[in-house]
Order: sequence, then structure tokens, then C-alpha cells
Amino acid sequence: MSRDSLIPAFLQQLPWSVLFLILAIGGFGLVVLYSAAGGSMSPWAFSQGTRFILFVGLAILLSRVSEARLKGAAWPIYGILVFLLLLVEAFGFVGGGSRRWLDLGIIRLQPSELMKPAIVLAVARFYDMLPVNQIRAWTAIWPPALLIGVPAGLVMAQPDLGTALMIVFGGVVVGFLAGLPVRLFVGAAAAMAAGLPIALSMMHGYQRERIEIFLNPESDPLRSGYHIIQSKIAIGSGGIFGKGFLGGTQSHLDYLPERHTDFVFATMAEEWGLVGGALLIIAFLLVIRWGMGVASRARTRFARLTAAGLATTIFFYVAINLMMVMGLAPVVGIPLPLVSFGGSAMMTVLICLGALMAIDRSARRY
Repeated sequence: MSRDSLIPAFLQQLPWSVLFLILAIGGFGLVVLYSAAGGSMSPWAFSQGTRFILFVGLAILLSRVSEARLKGAAWPIYGILVFLLLLVEAFGFVGGGSRRWLDLGIIRLQPSELMKPAIVLAVARFYDMLPVNQIRAWTAIWPPALLIGVPAGLVMAQPDLGTALMIVFGGVVVGFLAGLPVRLFVGAAAAMAAGLPIALSMMHGYQRERIEIFLNPESDPLRSGYHIIQSKIAIGSGGIFGKGFLGGTQSHLDYLPERHTDFVFATMAEEWGLVGGALLIIAFLLVIRWGMGVASRARTRFARLTAAGLATTIFFYVAINLMMVMGLAPVVGIPLPLVSFGGSAMMTVLICLGALMAIDRSARRY
């Protein structure tokens, strides 16, 4: 009996190189959280590790779903999540001044996180149904705009600007890849630039403050600008090779706020330096590159758009967080997936990975 015959067929079909990368990123994240907690498995590393194992298993199970079922589930999933977002507005749990969660007793569900991959599925499903010769018609624009606008508006009301922008980005990327005219995106960008003063006036006070602090963090170094200033100090002080495991001072002396969530990359970079940061970024880029490769190998329009949209969603997570902690973008509360403490972003990214594996498996069957 051959060795391969002892391994279930579905395990042989998994992209193990990508799974090993995901396990490496997640494992490294646990090491960083262990250090951020002062060399303790609690309160962060143990619960994060448990969630990680659970969601990796979920991703592997999701990889068994056929492309046809993913396509058939796109509308129902979108509709259920919009309904849950409405429930958040009515009955949601308030934390940190925002109403973003549904308290289900055993867990607090954040529907806005799940909407990030769901909007990709819904918009891809729409363009898959649309005849190619109608891609430049008005009917190719307003339905997906509505699909994107409804959940984005509900998330903005929570308020959660960062998540709302990621929902918009995910849907817009699918529209762009579907073949919408480039002039639409150029015109939309110009309109947004012209309307920026109006948008700023409509923002919540803390949102305007974040933009102002992004432009000049030194204007309020002990309050609004404190996060980003300390983050840049932590990253810069790590140098090339870092201060060593458990050797970070910014995080261990409590100078760096949110050292285990939004600013976990700064915690990591202080101890592991430029080398550690570069290797982590390369690992993420390899995962994203694989996702775009799945899109290029896909056999159907729906699969190509979905795979590219999901890979881009992972890219937005990583890029926005890194730009935020380095002071290249305003602080918008986007965590670094698989590394930051918390289950919402981890679940979303591993759902994206599971769907990508499902599409890849379907493509290789033909």
C-alpha cells in the first residue's frame, strides 16, 4: 500500500505550501502576543491560539464547498448579513463608544467583518449574471452601487469608518476587474476629492481628529497623537535585528497603546527589527500572490472575480494596518490579520482563504 493511499484525498488536494505560510504567520503572531503579555500565555496568546486552530479547521472545511454552492450562497449570505447589521443598529452591544456587535451570549458577533468577503461574493455574483455586452450600461453600475452602499452606510452609522471603507474597496475592486470603464473610477476619485471638505464636516469629531493628527501628530503628542508617535518610536528603535525576544521597552513599559491589537506590528518590529518585519510582510505577500494565482487559474467569471476580490481583501487588511502603524495613513482601527489579538479579523481572513481553496480545488478538477 502506497503512502499516498493512506492520506485522505481531500488532504492531498489542499495547498499545503500556503497553509504552512498561514500556520507560520499565525504561530509567529502567538509568539508576539506572548511577549506583549510580558512572557505569559494569558490573557492573549492562549485564547488566540485556540481561535486560530478553530478557524484554520473552518477554512479547511470551507475548502470542500463547491464553486456552485459558493455562487448559490452569495445572495442569501449578503441578505442575512444586511439583516444582522440592521439588528446591530437596534440591539447591538456598545463597546468603546461604537455599536458594532451582537451579543449572542457565548460570543459577540461582528457582522460588519463578515460583510467584507460577503460583498465580494455578492458583487461577483451580479457581474457573473450580467451579459458581457452590458458592462458599460447604466444597469452595470447602479445595482452594485446599491449592494455596496447599503452595508457601507449601516457600518458608517456604527460608526466604523475603516470597516466601511474596506467594504467599499472590496466591491469596487470587483467592479473594476469585471470591466467597468476606467473613466468611472477616475470621475469618482475626482468627485471624492472635491467633496472632501463636505465629508470632513459630516464626520464624527474623533474621525476628523484622526485625520488632523495623521497630518501633524506632533500637534497633540500626549493625547491624540500619542498612539502614532509611540508606534513610530517602537518601530524605529528596533533597528535592523530588533532588541530581541521579550526585550521590547515601548510595549513592556506600557508606552505603546494597543500593543496587542491594532499596533501589534510595532510591538513585533521593536523586538524583531527590520528583518522580522520584512519576513512577515513577505509571508503575507506570498499568500496574496497565491490568491491572485487562483484567480488567474479559475475557469469561470464568478470564480475569477471572487478569488481576485478575496485576495484583495486580505491585501487591504495588511496594507491599511501597516500604513496606519507607520504613520502613512490615519488610525482607522484595522487589525493585522492572524497577528493582532482578536477573532473577527482572523475569522474573516481564514474564511477568505477557505473560499480561495474551494475555488482552486474546483479549477483543478477540470
